[in-house]
Amino acid sequence: MRRRSPSLQVLRWALIALAMAWSAIPILLVVLSSFKEASQIFEVPFTLIFRPTLENYRTLWTARPEFFRALGSSAIVTLGAVLTAICASTLAGYVYARYRNRLLSGTAFGMLAARMLPPIIITVPLFPILNVLRMNDTHLLLVLLYAAFYVSLGTWIMRSFVANLPIELEEAAAVDGAGLIAILGRVVLPLVVPGIITVAIFVVVFAWNEYVFALIFTTRDARTAPVVIGEMLGTVEGVQWGVIFAAATVQLLPVVTLVIALQRYLVSGLTAGAVKQ
Repeated sequence: MRRRSPSLQVLRWALIALAMAWSAIPILLVVLSSFKEASQIFEVPFTLIFRPTLENYRTLWTARPEFFRALGSSAIVTLGAVLTAICASTLAGYVYARYRNRLLSGTAFGMLAARMLPPIIITVPLFPILNVLRMNDTHLLLVLLYAAFYVSLGTWIMRSFVANLPIELEEAAAVDGAGLIAILGRVVLPLVVPGIITVAIFVVVFAWNEYVFALIFTTRDARTAPVVIGEMLGTVEGVQWGVIFAAATVQLLPVVTLVIALQRYLVSGLTAGAVKQ
C-alpha cells in the first residue's frame, strides 16, 4: 500500500483544522457571549477570560416565556418530521434497491431534481392552497413540509443501505414462509438501523433549525424557536444581544449534542454505497 508523503498529511490535517475552526469559532463566540454582561459582548478585542453571569438566561426565562413554548413546538415538529421521513424513506429505499425498471429510475432522478430546488420556490403556490385547507399555523403542516423536503435524500441513503444487504437473507426468510411485511420488519429493518439513524440526524438538524417555512406558514400556535429568535432581533425596545445569544445557545445545544453523539452514523451514511462490494 502506497504511503502518503508527510507534506500531504500535514496539509490534510491543516485543512481539517481550518474547517473545524471555521465551523466551531462562531458557535464558541455565541456561547461565550451568552455568559457575558451586555457591556462586554462587543468589546474589542474579544475577551476569552471574563467573569461569567447567568443574567441573560434569567432574563430569557422570565421575560421571554414564548421562546420555551416555541421550543416545545420545535420538538413536536421535529419528532413528527423524523418519524414521517424515516417511514417514507425506508419503504421507498427498499423499493428502489430491490426493484428495477425505467419508471422507478426516472422517479429516483426526479426526486433528486426536486431536492435541488430552494424551499422558498414552493411557498408562493402552496400558500393559497394551505389557506383553503386551513392548515396554516399547524404543527402538522410543518411536519409534512420538513419530511417531504428530506424524503429524497433519505430515500437515497436507505437505498444504499438496503442494496448492500445480501438478497439471500430475504430469500431464506421467504422460503420459511415470511411475507413481505415480516421480511421488512424482522430481516431488513434490524440491519439498516445505521441508515435510519443517519436519516434521522439529517432531518433533526434541518427541522430543528428551519426558519423560512416556519416564518411564512405560522403565526402563533405553531411558531418554532428560530422564528421567536428572529422576532427578538426586531423588538422596538432594542436588541438584547445577551438574551438572544442565550436563546441561540439553548436552541443549539440539543442538536450539537445529538450530532456529536451520533457522528459515526453520519460518516457511514455519507459513504454508504461508495465502495462496491
